[in-house]
Amino acid sequence: MSSDERQREIVTVAAELFDESTFANITMDDIAKRIGIAKPTLYHYFSSKEQILHAIHDEFIDLLIAQHRGRVDAWLRPEQLLLEAMADILELMQTHRGHVRVFFEHHRELAPDARRTVRAKRDEYEALIEELIAECVRRGTFRPVDSRLAALAVFGMCNWAYQWYRASGAVRPREIAQTFWNYLVFGLASTGFRTDSEAGREA
Repeated sequence: MSSDERQREIVTVAAELFDESTFANITMDDIAKRIGIAKPTLYHYFSSKEQILHAIHDEFIDLLIAQHRGRVDAWLRPEQLLLEAMADILELMQTHRGHVRVFFEHHRELAPDARRTVRAKRDEYEALIEELIAECVRRGTFRPVDSRLAALAVFGMCNWAYQWYRASGAVRPREIAQTFWNYLVFGLASTGFRTDSEAGREA
């Protein structure tokens, strides 16, 4: 196993352990034992549990940014890119569940410098999603809305789904993403409800 492969293994296993328990309850000993390496070997790769935590955060947000940027040159429409971005977040619940929980629940345990670095990447990603919505508005695909609030609505739907999503369930993450996207783009109201509402206003 190469050094990079071992580091990724450590990050993945630590994320799983933090998900099973909590960041505070897991020790470097626990991580080393789960991997099957000596504790001094673990310290060869990471000097502290906090450094591993930073690596988990970086891996998660870097993956989201890379996946999004990799699609930008594919000439997808902005509303399609938005759907794919939502699917990215939700599919990570299945492939990187530990990372998801750590990212959303344990950012306060990061050291100040690491927190600033991760915050800058989070802001960058949030700005990418906000710009997608703003572009949809400019093209007339979406009606004029506050793109910042709409982006927060997207994250509100997707980011916390891990709290109730179960891999054993009947609905796959991409199906959830499509459903959420439909709610966002088309709303919940039926055509008849809209017509009745408009008639009531006119009366």
